[in-house]
Amino acid sequence: MNILVINSGSSSLKYQLYDMRDESVLAKGLVERIGMDSSILTHKPTGGQEVTQVNEILEHNTAIRKVLSLLTDPEHGVIKSVDEIEAVGHRVVHGGESFKTSAIVDGQAKSEIRRLFDLAPLHNPAAMMGITATENNMPGVPQVVVFDTAFHQAMPEKAYLYAIPKVLYNKYKVRRYGFHGTSHEYVSQVAAEFLGIAIEDLKIITCHIGNGGSLTAVQGGKSIDTSMGMTPLEGLMMGTRSGDLDPAIVPFVMNKEELTVNEVNSMLNKHSGLLAISGISSDMREITDGMANGDTNCTLAFEMYEYRLRKYIGSYAAAMNGVDVIVFTAGVGENSVVVREKVCENLTYLGVEIDDALNAIRSGEPRLISTSDSKVKVLVVPTNEELVIARDTYRIVNDLK
Repeated sequence: MNILVINSGSSSLKYQLYDMRDESVLAKGLVERIGMDSSILTHKPTGGQEVTQVNEILEHNTAIRKVLSLLTDPEHGVIKSVDEIEAVGHRVVHGGESFKTSAIVDGQAKSEIRRLFDLAPLHNPAAMMGITATENNMPGVPQVVVFDTAFHQAMPEKAYLYAIPKVLYNKYKVRRYGFHGTSHEYVSQVAAEFLGIAIEDLKIITCHIGNGGSLTAVQGGKSIDTSMGMTPLEGLMMGTRSGDLDPAIVPFVMNKEELTVNEVNSMLNKHSGLLAISGISSDMREITDGMANGDTNCTLAFEMYEYRLRKYIGSYAAAMNGVDVIVFTAGVGENSVVVREKVCENLTYLGVEIDDALNAIRSGEPRLISTSDSKVKVLVVPTNEELVIARDTYRIVNDLK
């Protein structure tokens, strides 16, 4: 079965085509600047030459049509006909309480995703545009939706409820949902397989840290707590997001600076985090370069970032009454040697001992970076959220048959 995986943003569309016989990627690509006359489509067939096209792509319907055209192109394509794509899997950020697992796209699913627009106004409408465009271009082909929030639906009430009037939960479902669920689920499973231990017997802390970042406490293979909340703003200090802060800061700053709700929301989501403290960048690579060159703002940004990350690890070790495995993943987690080093050297009270030589190795494979004597195993596991979407799509469509 060939499965097309789509991650649709408001002005972008990422895709990968999988051959599920061996879970190989036949092609992948990205459409950028949708809605403009200078949209860019980058197509990368596995083993073939990368193709870049600049065209007018005003909406997602055209984007999908151009992607399908390249996938079947005589020179740059990897399949002969669109009919060879047997199913499409979509990433959807927010499933609320409605979706505890991935689901087939039908009228009820689409209606529920639309109902959840308020919880993810930047993401769910974009996902629906991708779903609708796929229906228009591939009528009759089954589609599956895979949710960032689904893995965290295992959290108990004590972890997901906020200490605010419960009427706000009853009426509006104000609660912690968590995100990056496909990544946390994938890397925790890979870590257990790598160690040869049943995931049901492990207490794992997964650190998905990139421009956005979240931690999850995975006990017995289930998410019991996670750092992002009702939105992706809560939790860690991130590239441009503030993470945790005193909620009274919001009305205080709004009054002092005469800011609107939209302006303060933009400040916390797009102009805070590493970017705000360093004053130069939201990119950890530039932060560490600045730190090495003696930039005091970059040093402070790094120290705040590492400190908050380490505090969350400690809190989740407490939540699970111990930890067996710590996993680093995503852009920063997989690539920043110095972030992993600084975090782990301050976790010796948990029995963490990092091997500097192993930590310095760069690899696209899961690997152990702790010493043989470390009481807690520390791993780097490259995430693969697209593969999770492809696997869920394959399973659900096969079950329908």
